[in-house]
Amino acid sequence: MSDLEWVYGIHAVENLLVQQPEKIKEVRFQEGRDDKKIQRLTKLCREQKVTNNIVPRKDIDKLFSGNKERVVHQGAAALAEITKAGDEAELHKLVGALEEPALIVILDGITDPHNLGACLRSADAAGAHALVMPKDKSAPLNATVSKVACGAAESLPVFSVTNLARTMKKLQDQGVWIFGTAGEATQTIYEHDLTISSAIVMGAEGDGMRRLTREQCDYLVKLPMAGVVSSLNVSVATGVCLYEIVRQRTLKN
Repeated sequence: MSDLEWVYGIHAVENLLVQQPEKIKEVRFQEGRDDKKIQRLTKLCREQKVTNNIVPRKDIDKLFSGNKERVVHQGAAALAEITKAGDEAELHKLVGALEEPALIVILDGITDPHNLGACLRSADAAGAHALVMPKDKSAPLNATVSKVACGAAESLPVFSVTNLARTMKKLQDQGVWIFGTAGEATQTIYEHDLTISSAIVMGAEGDGMRRLTREQCDYLVKLPMAGVVSSLNVSVATGVCLYEIVRQRTLKN
């Protein structure tokens, strides 16, 4: 399922033009901008036969006037079909069809779209098969997420589920081991075999995982913290955990 939405930013628009030009209805460029980045985008529009127009900056600004936060569109915006999150049934179908150990990211209570976008970007780069989040207390997939994710929001399957603990239980029934990250864990992520089908759970900054989510995990793990800070930004921690999984699986192969 998809909805039309204005996506903004040089990288976000470029990724759409390269990866999914068929989903773009129109691209608008800011009048007076003719630098190399914009020239590259206009060339892509010609090659992909995508309708594009040059308009005054105020016209692009108006597209995002309702946004709660300031939008830096960089002189480029694309009206495109934004893929919405799949449901629980689709997630389990995807996992059941995998012919290799699963790698899943579960986000519990990540409400900042910038953090969600950054987590998507890390998950896509690490080769994750899916990203799962609850329908409540989660940032929606929107233009901000797409811009930060740099294309990952369109390429990585994302699933939004009603009951996260129930979904985790079904994943366990499918042979996926659940590793929840928690500062009070007694073992680090480096002490576990992550070459098996695995899901890594990242909780909200400050509050961490919710109680039912925590109780459904097979193991609680942490990242060692040697400095004065007590925790990492959730998107940074997600990247560190994912690449430990990548490291282990690369060595095994």
